[in-house]
Amino acid sequence: MRKIYIFDTTLRDGEQSPGVNLNTKEKVEIALQLEKLGVDRIEAGFPAASPGDLAAVNAVAKAVKHATVVGLSRSVEKDIDAAYEALKDAADPCIHLFLATSPIHRKHKLKMEKEEVLARAEKAIRYAKQFFNKIEFSPEDAGRTELDFLCEVTEMAIKAGATVVNIPDTVGYMTPSEYGNIFKTLKENVPGIETIQLSAHCHDDLGMATANALAAILNGADQIEGTINGIGERAGNTALEEVALALETRAEFYGAKTGFNLKEIARTSRLVSKLTGMVVPGNKAIVGANAFAHESGIHQDGMLKEKSTYEIISPETIGLKESTLVLGKHSGRHAFREKLIDLGYELDEESVNAAFAKFKNLADRKKNVSDEDIRAMLEEKLIETPEVFTLETIEVHYGNQSTPSATVTIRIAEKGTVEGVAEGNGSVDAIYNAIDKVTDETVELEDYSIKSVTHGKDALGEVHVVLKQNDVSAQGRGLSTDILEASARAYVDALNSLIEKRKSPRRRDKMSLI
Repeated sequence: MRKIYIFDTTLRDGEQSPGVNLNTKEKVEIALQLEKLGVDRIEAGFPAASPGDLAAVNAVAKAVKHATVVGLSRSVEKDIDAAYEALKDAADPCIHLFLATSPIHRKHKLKMEKEEVLARAEKAIRYAKQFFNKIEFSPEDAGRTELDFLCEVTEMAIKAGATVVNIPDTVGYMTPSEYGNIFKTLKENVPGIETIQLSAHCHDDLGMATANALAAILNGADQIEGTINGIGERAGNTALEEVALALETRAEFYGAKTGFNLKEIARTSRLVSKLTGMVVPGNKAIVGANAFAHESGIHQDGMLKEKSTYEIISPETIGLKESTLVLGKHSGRHAFREKLIDLGYELDEESVNAAFAKFKNLADRKKNVSDEDIRAMLEEKLIETPEVFTLETIEVHYGNQSTPSATVTIRIAEKGTVEGVAEGNGSVDAIYNAIDKVTDETVELEDYSIKSVTHGKDALGEVHVVLKQNDVSAQGRGLSTDILEASARAYVDALNSLIEKRKSPRRRDKMSLI
């Protein structure tokens, strides 16, 4: 079967999702997991956007050893120079140049004629060739570009030195037949097309991103671009896990496959969801909580007789595993360690001890601890932010005929434990007012969300908050069986992240790119 290369842009286009702002450590954490997943090319960011973004791309470039690391660049020399600076330490660097080509972009955004677009793109590719052996060029809004001009642009890019030409459906406008026809036309009409790779980059504005990507494969695309969980600008990008499983499940139809280690899909999805704060919908294909759930009596009957009656993919394929081993407060360290191995976690002795202590604390609150409880507990704080503030205790007084109040004690680095008391228009508001009083930080709560990580009345709850201070935003997460405690932990976590950002602020100019 022919190999379909996977270009992951979770760290660039995915980060353009409203409300998402990954710090450098989080980008590296995700990049290393993408490497485990088997991604061929990782677009780490847009180096020219800010000094912080350049530094983040450089950190990813240093950390990743087995995948190509890509930096986005407009077709201007200063952007190319920034990309070179960011990627100079990469084992296998690649620059991704783009310039709009559609009539609407040429007229309203660029105010350029076709000849000017061709000249600028060619100049940029030739300039980049001095620094990079691998160059991807994207005619932005290719889907709405005249086919004859798109052929002309592609031929120019090949002659100038591009090694990959990407055809982005920037606004999610195309249908599968239209989009597939673009690749067919390019394959049949552009001289030298066999010397480069053709790539497909789709957006999901009309819900057709995955279908369009698969249509591109059927018509000769060599590479698919997208994100984990389909996150991204507006309605998101092609969900890479959907493409990988479609090729795997319908191998006889597509005759192509990715290099994905499919068993890493579930873990990668969870990591991206946690660090971006973007919840995966329950009905999301492949990685949604309900993807392998069957409630209908007819379906259940079929599943009991033969799983393939209603399940075309097994949960084991993507790294999920059902377990009959129930852990509780009487479980020992050996059983806990075996459970970690069974779930795919390889921890050193110190980490196992720390995890076991957290497990015992959780087991005291819950009768039974599920696999998802353990995963959530282990992944609660994958990225350690220096703790200026540490939540010690929390006490809330609430009655439907009285004003809620909260008392918190917080340990402040180099100062000790401080107590604060405050009222609010609700329990969470009172907690946050008390924390503000203790920390002496003035912030705006931009977002607050709660989700149940596990099931049952004693389920673990996860709270995600986004705090803003002037023009700096930071997110925080908190996990507990008590949602008020989770709320407090999330708020303190976000404050610590905010302080860390103030030390080396990273300004994001979230431009609408391909």
